[in-house]
Parts: sequence; structure tokens; C-alpha cells
Amino acid sequence: MIFSILCLGTLLFSCERNTETEGPLLLDLYADFEFVEELEISKKSVDFTKETAVFNAKFNKQTTWELRIKGLESHAEKLISGISREMSASNAVWDGTTTTLPMFKSEKCLVDLYILDDSTHVYDTIEVTSPKLNEGFLLADFEDGNINPNWTPPFLQSGADMSFTVVQDTVAAQGEYYYDMGGAVGWDYLIGLVYIDASAYGEPTFPLSKNPEEVYFNFMLWVPDGISNAIVLFQFREDENGDGRFTDASEDLWSYQLDQFERGWQHISIKYSDLENLVNGQPADPNGNALHEPDKLLQIQLLFLADPATGYSQSFIDYLIFTEGEPLNP
Repeated sequence: MIFSILCLGTLLFSCERNTETEGPLLLDLYADFEFVEELEISKKSVDFTKETAVFNAKFNKQTTWELRIKGLESHAEKLISGISREMSASNAVWDGTTTTLPMFKSEKCLVDLYILDDSTHVYDTIEVTSPKLNEGFLLADFEDGNINPNWTPPFLQSGADMSFTVVQDTVAAQGEYYYDMGGAVGWDYLIGLVYIDASAYGEPTFPLSKNPEEVYFNFMLWVPDGISNAIVLFQFREDENGDGRFTDASEDLWSYQLDQFERGWQHISIKYSDLENLVNGQPADPNGNALHEPDKLLQIQLLFLADPATGYSQSFIDYLIFTEGEPLNP
């Protein structure tokens, strides 16, 4: 008898416990979706140099949602997503960053809130009055329509269809301009070479942290469709002895090379400590003290290359910037 009562008590307790845990889950699974509070944007015009925008909404159940913001001029895109009963400052804040390049401009943007559980779209707009400012040491964004006049003039081969020039185009990764490198050279891998000197910024070396783990070199790159032979090589030349020049036989030269590319603009960040000394594209022992010393960086060389047997090659580059502490979040 006592055993029967204990079993009945245990059964009743188990039923009560399951009802408490499964009730809300059944509501989320089977209830029709409804807005408890419609989408509301905290600021319809936002200056991302000093503020952010918050997207607020409440739902009657836990919901899978995606918020897409698209620049009507730049075509930049930002995606914010979640699974929740509400959107708020805890999960739906836009700080002006982009998910898909290019970067946002001062422009109107379309807001599209998509409720996946209900296949519902809710549309709105937001205006960017000032785009996000990125902290770091900006080397070039080409927004004055030219390369820096204080750089050493580029070296260009006397090849065919050479196009080392700043181009104005709405497809720029940032702003309105980017640098177009292209040409065909039948006798050499090198098509053209751009020199970026610390002295162009009034400094003997670039004003960077001594810690190579903190320094990131960032840039945007686009290789046009149909181009499969492009090679982009950055070389970082350090002045270890402080004599104001780079000595190849006794000082470090670090490199970063790219020959595989995705479609469209790519955002590339490389930690300074991850740079290698490359000889013919292969790692080799450096000639200097073998220490990554970004505070001794004297000059950056940007080389555009292609196998001479493969004909014309081309690439676009934009927004070269050093950041410290973390990669660029454009």
C-alpha cells in the first residue's frame, strides 16, 4: 500500500514537472507568429562618429529573425540576426559596421526585418549622416583622386595596357575612389611597384606599437572576374640600425603575398607578427635580427605581378590602414 502511494506521488510529480517545462516550448512551436510591439528604430538619422542605432521589436514567441540593412548608394550590407522574443540594445545594435563590402557612406539605407518562422518582411529606412570612423593609422583611401604626392613615384614596366591610376567609381570599397593596377608584361613577373614611405607622413618610421602581436595591416582588394593570374605582394622594410634607410643584406624584410582571390571586395587583415620573409614566394631566413619590429618600419612596397606567359592582369586596392589591438572592423 505504501509502495503504491509512493509510486502515484512520483508519477504526479513527474507530470507536473513536464507540464512546466514543455508548456512554453509548445507555444513557441505551434502558436501563430505575432508582433507584440512593431519594429521601431531608435534613430532614423544616425551619425556613426558618435552614436549607434538600436532596433526594437517584441514577438509573442521565440522567433528566428534577420535584420538586413543595405546602403541605397554604396550597396553595402549589414546583417544582424538572432533567435529571441525581442530585439533590443542587447541583440540588435548597429554601430555603422558592414558585413558585406563596400563600406557604408553618408546615404539612405533600406531596413529589411525578415521573420523566418512566418516568412514575413517588415521594411523601413534609416539615414547615415556620417559613416563610422575607424581608429588606426590610415595609409591611403585615395579620396583626393590621387596617390599620395609624397610617396616615391611608382615604378611601372613598359608593358601593354598599363593602368596604374586612381579611379572614381561607385563600387569603391570605401568612399568614391580606389587604386587600379593592371597591365601585361611579356618578359617579367613584375608589372608595377608602388612605394609607401614613412617619410611621406612626416615620420622617420611609421608610428606603430613596438609589439608585433598588437599591430594589424588591413586593406581591401578586388580582382575582376576573368582575371586568374594576379599576384599581390606587400613587402615591409625595417630600419633596424636607425640610419634612415633599408639595407637588404643586414635588415629584415617581411612579406605578405596573395595569389588566390574571392569574388568582389575582400577585407584582408594580417597581424604583423605573422609576416614572413619570402624568397620566390617561399619562406626563408631573414637577413636582419629576425625580430618583427613594426616601430622600425621604414617603407612598404606594393608589388603587382603575374606570370608573363599568362597575359594581362588587373586588381583594385583600397583603404590601406594599420590598426592596433585588433583587425579592422570596417
